Amino acid sequence: MQRRRPLLLLSTVMFFVMSGFGIIIPVLPFLAEEVGATPLELGLLMAVYSLMQLLFSPMWGQLSDRYGRKPVLLIGITGLSLSFFLFSAAETLMMLFIARLLGGALSAAAMPTVMAYAADVTSPDERGKAMGAIGAATGLGFICGPAIGGMFSQTNLHLPFAIAGTLSTATALFVWFVLPESMRPPIANQPAGRQRSREMMKSPLLYLYLLQWTATLALAGLEATFAYFADRRAGLGSVELGYIFMMMGIASAFVQGALLGRLIKRFGEGRVLQGGLAVSALGFASILLVQDFWTAALFLSIFGIGNGVIRPCVSSLITKQAAGRQGSAAGLLSSFDSLGRIIGPIIGGGLFSYMAGLPYLFGIVLCLVGAGLYRLFAVRSQARRLLP
Repeated sequence: MQRRRPLLLLSTVMFFVMSGFGIIIPVLPFLAEEVGATPLELGLLMAVYSLMQLLFSPMWGQLSDRYGRKPVLLIGITGLSLSFFLFSAAETLMMLFIARLLGGALSAAAMPTVMAYAADVTSPDERGKAMGAIGAATGLGFICGPAIGGMFSQTNLHLPFAIAGTLSTATALFVWFVLPESMRPPIANQPAGRQRSREMMKSPLLYLYLLQWTATLALAGLEATFAYFADRRAGLGSVELGYIFMMMGIASAFVQGALLGRLIKRFGEGRVLQGGLAVSALGFASILLVQDFWTAALFLSIFGIGNGVIRPCVSSLITKQAAGRQGSAAGLLSSFDSLGRIIGPIIGGGLFSYMAGLPYLFGIVLCLVGAGLYRLFAVRSQARRLLP
């Protein structure tokens, strides 16, 4: 029970954080259009958030190793809240960019700190289950948020941002008063952050970081192109696509929250990870056969189930091998994830413009590359253990 309570609190925090984040997703393009943004400027507005996450996630992870998880997590959630309130008051494109840049830089503290916190409060045997539970809470928040944002945007485009800011402020207060610090005491004599990052990049962990990058690259390419593909193949509109992505999110969250812990306990993270890559590849192949709403929902859910187990398994494997450096390891992982989200839509869009099914064929290739990267990680790790 002593271990479960912090994990339950942490999952609650991530649910509310992602709900607040998700509220703005369906509204931001319309707010940007209202202040006169061009399609290119809107694309840049979306991209700078991931760029800030790429740049700042390692720093926040390292700081959480030195000074504790709770203060860094509070910075992340408070920064997210501040950016939402800036959005709610924004009347110019420059204000939108300032809010987006600030939100990306500060909220980059949240995810790596949460992953490190989960590693602090769980044993190695429970690690995969914990990462799956947090992934499920994150996914459910991401499902609920856009629905709330779409509903309140009918009143005023600025209102969803004010609601998201209020929700994030409440979450920060919850962390402050309820969530205990997981490091006792915080480690203040860690080696330099850059040194830790270089050590991890030279270790077998590099293959896991690259694996996560390929998985995110594939996912981001799908997210950027599936609306166009579904319209061409089945004439599906925005309403149908909203339901399809919701079903995909629910399927992924269910597997992460209800089944992942049992699967890892029986087969281990490595086999489950490889199974997730295989199911993702199957999902990509199935998407090429989409004919109507139901086939689109089924095939995208298959992909979502496979892709959904990858990040928790990778996080579990990395934090197990980064004892005392979980924050640095999780921060570096978030950077690779952000890099995939920056590059993925560009590659996916370019491939789609050449041939509609090409992004999904490329996704299959990326899954095979991911499987190869895991094998390299396993071989290198085994070789290191055999060395005297």
